[in-house]
Amino acid sequence: MKLLLDATLCQGYGLCQESAPELIDLDEWGYARLRATEVPDDREEQAQEAVAACPQAALRLVK
Repeated sequence: MKLLLDATLCQGYGLCQESAPELIDLDEWGYARLRATEVPDDREEQAQEAVAACPQAALRLVK
């Protein structure tokens, strides 16, 4: 599974990083930055939570 970020939609709320700190970093302005696009099997639930937490729908998961 891959985690994708549309950085143009990110508004810097940081909710995604709270849900998945192993997958998502925040830059110096608070905008999301992916650590990696490939989501390990043991982190899929966190990735789903991060996608659901984003109020701007800037994140999505694809197979």
